[in-house]
Amino acid sequence: MSSLPRMSKLPFELLLALRYLRPKRSFVSIITLISIMGVMLGVAVLIIVISVMSGFDAELREKVFGFTAHLRVVKTESNQSNHGFVRDRTMPDYASVMSVIASNKNVVGVSPNVIGQVMLETQPTNGQALLRAPLVRGIDLAAEATVSSLASNIVSGELDLSGRGLLVGAKMAYAMELLVGDRVSILSERHLRKMRATAGKAGETQIPPDEFVVRGVFDAGLDEFNSQYVVMSLERAQMMFGLEDSDEIHGLTVALRDPYQAGRVAHELEDALGRDFAVTTWLQDSPMMQAVVVEKNMMLYILFFIVLVAAFGITCTLITFIMMKTREIGLMKAIGATNSQIMRVFLAQSLIVSVLGILAGFGLGLLAVSYRNEFLGFMRSATGAQLFPAEIYQFTQLPALIIPSDLLIIGGGSLVICLLAAAFPARHASKLNPVEALRHE
Repeated sequence: MSSLPRMSKLPFELLLALRYLRPKRSFVSIITLISIMGVMLGVAVLIIVISVMSGFDAELREKVFGFTAHLRVVKTESNQSNHGFVRDRTMPDYASVMSVIASNKNVVGVSPNVIGQVMLETQPTNGQALLRAPLVRGIDLAAEATVSSLASNIVSGELDLSGRGLLVGAKMAYAMELLVGDRVSILSERHLRKMRATAGKAGETQIPPDEFVVRGVFDAGLDEFNSQYVVMSLERAQMMFGLEDSDEIHGLTVALRDPYQAGRVAHELEDALGRDFAVTTWLQDSPMMQAVVVEKNMMLYILFFIVLVAAFGITCTLITFIMMKTREIGLMKAIGATNSQIMRVFLAQSLIVSVLGILAGFGLGLLAVSYRNEFLGFMRSATGAQLFPAEIYQFTQLPALIIPSDLLIIGGGSLVICLLAAAFPARHASKLNPVEALRHE
């Protein structure tokens, strides 16, 4: 009896909604339970998928930033003879450009680079030489330390680019059977131009390729970098690509305090540098990152349809319940209950079901995210199938990242959908004619 006064303090609508939801052995109770489970599963799936997509995004971004930084600055020119297309050109006096970029308060590091494609040939002591056409990246080690984590990515040898030192990506080193200390020959565009200039002329001489020594092997975490890049000193790369002026480079990479401000900072730098310079962001330069961001947003929209289906379960439950309680609705209206009060009774009933389903979904989703790798391990041992092959996704474990704003969107969006699904039957109940409702058998 002591609980009655406390219950009487509840609003009339909520008190009646709780009474209607009291477990009974009826068809409506089963439908209500199914509705709660539907919302729970929809919310749980949303949390699991979006957390995994966020984990992929964060891991991939960390690896991309570890090798390419946040912004890329190049000097451009408009080639009127080639239909007005804009193309990159070399950047002279890059030190002055670096000082302009470094003056931006959002910039934490700037590094010059020379990038170009070459032909690389191994020099094995026995067997056939292997050929590949990688991208050479010439860097200044001191400046590069401010924009990338190359130094911490060395897995064999050392970070030594002095003289003819060379760093090779891990996958390229494996494919070309290269070890630290091996020698390679590199043929660049400069060599080809010299060969073309002397071809067919008297006294034609052979143009030997440049020789380099593999001093280290790096693992940037992505096959895109590990299989396509070799790294050498900025000075050696300038010589290789015919940039005889030591103040001339191909471009600059820029690291920011906040990578998500890259678009705004890019516009600021373009205004500061003028029309002859182009600034691109990490999202523009990485199609893989764009794909992950787009896929995450699309998955969020698509998976909300699961919650929408569960919300129709709430609609069906309310319609069935209203049909069973038609006489009671007539009695309430006959003794003075208003249309808005009747409507709030059934909206409160839907709110309770929705909140219970969402809370249960949060619990199930967060639990599944916490034990995702244990579940994958169990499935691997039970079925023998590799559900998350590391050689394809380049992650040893399934990444996941729980972002509070994502949880807020999922919870809030699910609640709104469920309440909207309950609005029609609740409004129908409030419009019932009390005389007709009392005649209902």
